[in-house]
Amino acid sequence: MVSEHGSDRPRSPAAGTDPLGDPFLRTCFAVPVPPATFLRRQRLTEHLGQAPDTALTLVNGCAGAGKTLLAADWAARLGRPVAWFTVDACGQAPGVFWAYLLEALRASGADELKDIDCPADAGAVDHGLLTRLAARLNDRDRPVIVVLDAYDRVTAPEITDQLGFVLHHAGRGLRLVLVTRTEPTLPLHRCRADGTLTEIRDAELAFTPEEAAALLELHGLRLGHDAVRALVGRTRGWAAGLRLCALAARQSSDPERYLKEFEAGQSTIADFLLAEVLERQPPATQDLLLRVSVLDRFCPDLADALTGRRDAGPVLAELHRANAFVEYLGHAWYRLHPLFAEILKAHLGVRLPGLETALHHRAAQWLRHAGPLPHTLTHGAAAGDWEFTARALVDDLALGQFFTGLRSGELDELFARMPPGTTGPEADLVRAARELAGPDPDHACVHLEHARRALARAGPGRAAARLGCALLDTHAARLAGAPDRAEHAARTARELRRDLPAGLLDRHPELPALLRTHLGSARLWAGRFTDARAVLSETAAGCDAATALPREEALALLALVDFLTGWPTRAERGALAALADAERFSLAEPAGLDLVHLVLAAVAVDRDELDDAQALLDRAASVRPVPPDPVTAASRVIAQARLHLARGRTEAALETAGSAVPAAVASPWAEDHTALVVSAAHLAEGRPEAAVEVLEGLEGAVDREAACTVAAARAHLAAGDPGAALHLLDRLPADGHRGPAVTVRALLVRAEAAGRQGDLTTAHRLATRALADARRERLRRPLLEAGPWLRRLLRADVLQGALRNGPAARPDARVRTPPHTARQTALVVEELSGRERDVLRRLARMMSTEEIAADLFVSVNTVKTHLKSAYRKLGVNRRSDAVHRARELRLL
Repeated sequence: MVSEHGSDRPRSPAAGTDPLGDPFLRTCFAVPVPPATFLRRQRLTEHLGQAPDTALTLVNGCAGAGKTLLAADWAARLGRPVAWFTVDACGQAPGVFWAYLLEALRASGADELKDIDCPADAGAVDHGLLTRLAARLNDRDRPVIVVLDAYDRVTAPEITDQLGFVLHHAGRGLRLVLVTRTEPTLPLHRCRADGTLTEIRDAELAFTPEEAAALLELHGLRLGHDAVRALVGRTRGWAAGLRLCALAARQSSDPERYLKEFEAGQSTIADFLLAEVLERQPPATQDLLLRVSVLDRFCPDLADALTGRRDAGPVLAELHRANAFVEYLGHAWYRLHPLFAEILKAHLGVRLPGLETALHHRAAQWLRHAGPLPHTLTHGAAAGDWEFTARALVDDLALGQFFTGLRSGELDELFARMPPGTTGPEADLVRAARELAGPDPDHACVHLEHARRALARAGPGRAAARLGCALLDTHAARLAGAPDRAEHAARTARELRRDLPAGLLDRHPELPALLRTHLGSARLWAGRFTDARAVLSETAAGCDAATALPREEALALLALVDFLTGWPTRAERGALAALADAERFSLAEPAGLDLVHLVLAAVAVDRDELDDAQALLDRAASVRPVPPDPVTAASRVIAQARLHLARGRTEAALETAGSAVPAAVASPWAEDHTALVVSAAHLAEGRPEAAVEVLEGLEGAVDREAACTVAAARAHLAAGDPGAALHLLDRLPADGHRGPAVTVRALLVRAEAAGRQGDLTTAHRLATRALADARRERLRRPLLEAGPWLRRLLRADVLQGALRNGPAARPDARVRTPPHTARQTALVVEELSGRERDVLRRLARMMSTEEIAADLFVSVNTVKTHLKSAYRKLGVNRRSDAVHRARELRLL
């Protein structure tokens, strides 16, 4: 347009007006006043306090994150002028934007800028004006602080370029604070590298639980710590969400319950997010957000599967950049803010009724081939396609996760909703797994049989389902006490492994671990200790979280094998390893811990720690309310009966020992140890002939417990027939791997028999040897069972000291087992000489053999002789054990 003076240059606007001739909206220059319930957060105020020292400060967060109030409170308390400009529709065109910014600068007291004319053209800015502005700012002695609020509303890219130019050339004369929802296109990387950028982003703007509690108190609400943490978790510390929740809760008769249970889709939060976030998006983006609201997490390809389009990638990236409540998880995966997701899902039902089920079905189908199994199952169940959901679980070989403790609760809860009418072998396998993992495994066999018949009708293929069936068969056979069935099922499972897709089994190490554990337990029940140890040791050697529970069960079963074969210390060590493993992976009272406590209780009985034994039995009974397998049931019966016997309650011992343990076949070791209890009860009541009769046919029989032979010999001895006793003991195989719990009792029987035959020298030698072996294992029970003849045979102080003081406190007393009330000391065969004590004292100071010899003015060989003698008397084989034992005995 040509002016009347013949020039096309626009005239400068009149004072107080913008390039369009409209008066300035003074509200754009007003610093907002925080409400009375505003919470000043010191950590953010201190961070923002760096703004006067850096050229650019960025306060970037989502709608309602508290950005503006934070900046306004900081500006009001700064103690110096601040040029505040809230960008609105008036700041969209470059000329209008700069006119408003210049007016804000003048209003803040920047008098040297008064002669810089406002832009005359609303759509353009003369470069000379920007140059003059930058130069004037650069000449200032004290920088001017400019806050541009709602900067995300700037749409013209040239404005950001012009702002970058002025910021760069203004030098130390300008400190710019941008309050925005989106990432500006300014050269932030350069500012970071120069150290001239202060950043406060969404994560820092989020309220901590402590800050949320303080904010709620400002609204008159006092909540418990857990309730506040739950609210912060649900809102992700979002400021507007917390404030809106607090305002609504004040109107409720039960504020704490409201904050715990409020429906986001029916709250004022919904109005805020729909208006501030959803409705600001174009229709196609709104449709995408509504559809992905059914997902916990999503990637562009999955979002495209739900929308039927191919543009999700750039749309999601832009939503995240714009802080539109779309969170980036890394590796191209996103999720919605939980409250936003709730609101969108509720809005989906209104805007697109009936679509949610179809979206879940599409998501399940896509995830089945490209996503995590848990999400596949969740969406399959939400779509109501239970046959698909059960098959997805079984085909992925994840059936074993019902028993590993990691996801068992989630799976049980998910498939508890599966309707009874759902058909297919996979559905029956899932039902069988839930029954086997639950309190009533008897019904599992019916579902297993249905699955087996369906798979037979289906013909070849479906190897994963057949392998799952074999796993559950092995488990069921273990619970039923049917070793042959377990062997057959395990053999079938091994044959099926070659038919699986490559790499599938590698993703599920828990499945072979479970198979080996079930098989090992079945073999143990059958008395095949060596075969059981072979498969259980393989599982116990694992190290990852997926196999933690079967590994803990395997360790417990191995500990039981050690106890049954007479190695109490080794059994205790294995049981403690199982406890440590359970604690390492946070397995809160998992399945195998009942057996762990039973093993420790049995060891405690052998050591005459009867109160501890009872506490451990009580703990075992409280571990879980599910029926134990026969191994655990028999172990509980035997341990309880032995405890009764040790306390002198023979009738209770006999009654407990007679308790039936349901099983398809009898267990030889369970029968043997029951017979041992019954025999010992008869002996305690003075009926040696009855004791002999109980053990008749067991002593010396092939593959039966050596302990039965020793007990039978003891019964014959009590009946007055030492020759028969010695004859039985002589029949024991010389190469038997009997532990000290058996050999100590055998030595004591031989010693008593020798004494009765008049050979006191042999009797004393055998009894002394038994005492030394007992001391190494901290065994007291065999000494008490031996009777008064042992006291008459040995020095009173040696035996009485052993029986009075007992074993040292277990090092594991702090781990799931009751602490001892008094420190106990170990047994000692003979007193240490003065020189031996001298050597031990120097050993405790970590002196070498040569150093000890030099310090005592003796030869190295003499020191070695003293050490060898001290080791023998203390019942140890190593230097460290000698020092430890000597300290227990208060010799050091």
